[in-house]
Amino acid sequence: MGIKALLRELGLRPQKRLGQNFLVDRRVLKQILGAAEIGPEDTVLEVGAGLGTLTQALAEQARRVVAVEIDPQLVAVLRQRLESLPNAEVVLGDILALDIVSLMREESLQNVPPYKVVANIPYYITSAVLRHLLEASVRPQLIVLMVQKEVAQRIAAKPGQMSLLAVSVQFYGAPRLVARVPARAFYPVPKVDSALVRIEPHEHLPLGAKNIAPFFNVVRAGFAQRRKQLRNALVHGLALPPERVVRAMYDASIEQRRRAQTLSVDEWLALYRALSSAAR
Repeated sequence: MGIKALLRELGLRPQKRLGQNFLVDRRVLKQILGAAEIGPEDTVLEVGAGLGTLTQALAEQARRVVAVEIDPQLVAVLRQRLESLPNAEVVLGDILALDIVSLMREESLQNVPPYKVVANIPYYITSAVLRHLLEASVRPQLIVLMVQKEVAQRIAAKPGQMSLLAVSVQFYGAPRLVARVPARAFYPVPKVDSALVRIEPHEHLPLGAKNIAPFFNVVRAGFAQRRKQLRNALVHGLALPPERVVRAMYDASIEQRRRAQTLSVDEWLALYRALSSAAR
């Protein structure tokens, strides 16, 4: 049964306030499964399970699927549709309010097993969901995310087109644009095209936990005034003496007239370390 027919049968309408757009293109479903490389030993967290089309396909391939859905009406439908798949667990809740580690912990295991994330989420919470996942104490081994096309391009941007979002994601992992997905692949049809993004989190982060927040303070200051040269943006945003910023940029081999969007993550790290050294 198609998505439209199923919704009619259930007497449900997609809720605009929750950003509900259901995937109706089976070819895109195969692309998602291919990008996630789901195997029989995998544990999967699905965010935004909807009517369970993807959930069912994941559960047929994975060892365990935890499907989170915020809409109580859809949770009831999901539990009924997935009744024959005991390895699929449906959780009612807002992913941003749930502790990822507690969600993925298994009673039979002491530690949280490696897990993958597959998400088709409302576009307006993309950045928040990514931050929640990437900052979890036990981070996923892989994230496959359906997002607005322009957001996907920002996430995977190269120096010259970098943004705070790009640095925030690329600090934690390596993103890759897998496929562009036309708006007609969803019902209701959204106003914008989408894209499938695959993010492979780094096994080891480039900074220790206590340095991550100060690092992003520097990055935020740099991007706060994108049209200014980075030197001036940092002096203003961090309230530092100009000579200290100039010295740090020199030590990090970053030319004085550069702007924030031209720096790679490695250059931001070098600049942060240079600023930190100058403070001692």
